[in-house]
Amino acid sequence: MKYDIAFPHLNIYIEDIINSFDIGNFTIAFYGIIMSIAMILGFLIVLHFASKSKQNTDYYYDLFIFVIIFSIIGARAYYVIFNWAYYSTYPSQIINLRAGGLAIYGGIIFGVLTTFVFCKIRKISFIKTVDTAIIGVALGQAIGRWGNFFNMEAFGTYTNNPLAMQIRKDLVNKYAITIEMLYNQIKNGEYVYVQMHPTFLYESIACLIIFVILMIVFNHKKHNGVVFATYMVLYGIARFFIEGLRTDSLYIGRTDNRVSQIFSIVIFAIGIIILVYNLLIKRKEKI
Repeated sequence: MKYDIAFPHLNIYIEDIINSFDIGNFTIAFYGIIMSIAMILGFLIVLHFASKSKQNTDYYYDLFIFVIIFSIIGARAYYVIFNWAYYSTYPSQIINLRAGGLAIYGGIIFGVLTTFVFCKIRKISFIKTVDTAIIGVALGQAIGRWGNFFNMEAFGTYTNNPLAMQIRKDLVNKYAITIEMLYNQIKNGEYVYVQMHPTFLYESIACLIIFVILMIVFNHKKHNGVVFATYMVLYGIARFFIEGLRTDSLYIGRTDNRVSQIFSIVIFAIGIIILVYNLLIKRKEKI
């Protein structure tokens, strides 16, 4: 049987993966559609919790526009900086977003910075705002990761676990294929398949769980900053381990240090510090 992608242990076989379609002379990628859905649903969740906590939702409409613009710029800048060996040779490709290359951590960094500046200008609470907005970010990440599924990217090393995924070898980036994958490649008629960890799925599930936890924390929080700190701790842990499985990681220079793992450690540490401050120092102040 011919298929493009399969989860053999789950008996799921997808014959043809279409990652885009044309309307006239314009090509629309499913990655873009999924990212748009992720942004919209994430924003609606933010509005819900802003309204629930009696915040002025009008601010969030304005903030949403700025955050989307600068987060995309940040996500691209992050990717380009840590792929500078390529982009310094082909500078014209720096602005070619259609070829892919957005890094979530870059988007988060610029998104937080944009929110900080916005809150300072509008004279509203930055901490309360990020506590609310981060819930939508977690949901957006859970949905957005499925864009990687249609692009057949962001997968990990070889595995034969129950969630193992197979992709036709000729459909994936050859540079993301490891020697172990080649040793365990599967021949099916005229096609060859490589098998790997579906790390996009792992992260989608992790972010969905984080989203649920953040909603619970938001509804029971006693101090501002706890929701955002909880996200940093949980996502830092999840991304650190998931990143360790991926075969397309960004590295610092010529070292073996994965950029996202280092950043995961940093945000985890910052999150812990904020939680300790809120749970211990602020509680002591109240006593």
